[in-house]
Amino acid sequence: MNNDVSWMLDGVLEIPGALHAVLISADGLLMAASKEVGKDNADTVAAAMSGVQSLSRSLAFFVDGSDLKWRQTLVEFDGGWVFLISAGEGAYLAVSASIDIDMADITFRMQQLVGQLGKALTTPPRENTGARP
Repeated sequence: MNNDVSWMLDGVLEIPGALHAVLISADGLLMAASKEVGKDNADTVAAAMSGVQSLSRSLAFFVDGSDLKWRQTLVEFDGGWVFLISAGEGAYLAVSASIDIDMADITFRMQQLVGQLGKALTTPPRENTGARP
């Protein structure tokens, strides 16, 4: 099965101000990147985002003292944002954006993409069981 879902990441970049997207595994390995992200940068982002997610998850108690489920991390920079959300079991989606991004729009599009990615990553390969030699 071809699990290259890089082309799917480009859909989230249709939102004005969305810049780059990467799909990473929980252990920090790159699973896919949008076409404008170089391999070295994508690997660096994947490792860093895994750490950011881990740190964010460890702060759940700070909200109300209990072990809440982590949903999203948002990092703000002078010139933009990085959004990080769960993309299913053991995967995360990170998207960078300019400072003027419509936050509701980008987070909605990211959730849509996560739904599509989940189907693509769990769909078994097609087999032609009725074929005759």
